[in-house]
Amino acid sequence: MKIAKNTVVTLSMAVTDAQNNPIEETSGDGFTYLHGGYDDFFPKIEEALEGQEVGFKSTIQLEPDDAFGEYDAELVRVEDRSLFPKEIEPGMMFEGIPEGGTEDDVEFFTITDIEGDKVVLDGNHPLAGQALRCTVTVTEVREASEEEIEHQHVHGADGHHDHDDHETVH
Repeated sequence: MKIAKNTVVTLSMAVTDAQNNPIEETSGDGFTYLHGGYDDFFPKIEEALEGQEVGFKSTIQLEPDDAFGEYDAELVRVEDRSLFPKEIEPGMMFEGIPEGGTEDDVEFFTITDIEGDKVVLDGNHPLAGQALRCTVTVTEVREASEEEIEHQHVHGADGHHDHDDHETVH
C-alpha cells in the first residue's frame, strides 16, 4: 500500500542535530501518525513520504521553520513561586495561558530556573531554533479507520486513545 491521505504510517526514526549528535531514536513499534496534513507530523517529512511504501528510507533535513520554529525570547516569562506546587524542579513542564491569552490559547512551558521566590518558564519547544536531520524508514502503512479520520489522529490497537494530563499554570 502506498502512503496517501488518510493512511496510518508507522516509521522507525532517528533524529539528530545538524552536527549528527543523537537527539531521539524510536524503538519498539516506532512512531505512528495519520498522513494527510492533520498536523500530526512535520509537513516536509509527510511530503517526502507521499506515495512511498513499506521499506522506503530517507534522511530529511529540517530547518527550524520546518520543525519547532525559531527560538522566541518573548516566550520566556518569570512567575511567582507561590503559583506552583512545592515539589518542582527545572525541566518540569506545565500548561499555561500566555500573557494576554485566553483559555483557548493554552501553551506548554518548561521550568528552566528557580531563584528564590521566582520561577523562570520557557514556552519554546526544547528544540526551537535547531536544524534537525530525521532518518525515517517506513515499517507499516494501513488504511485509517473512519474514527481516526474523524478525530484526525491515530488510535491505539484497541481503538482508544489517550490524552496527556499536565498541570495547569495561569
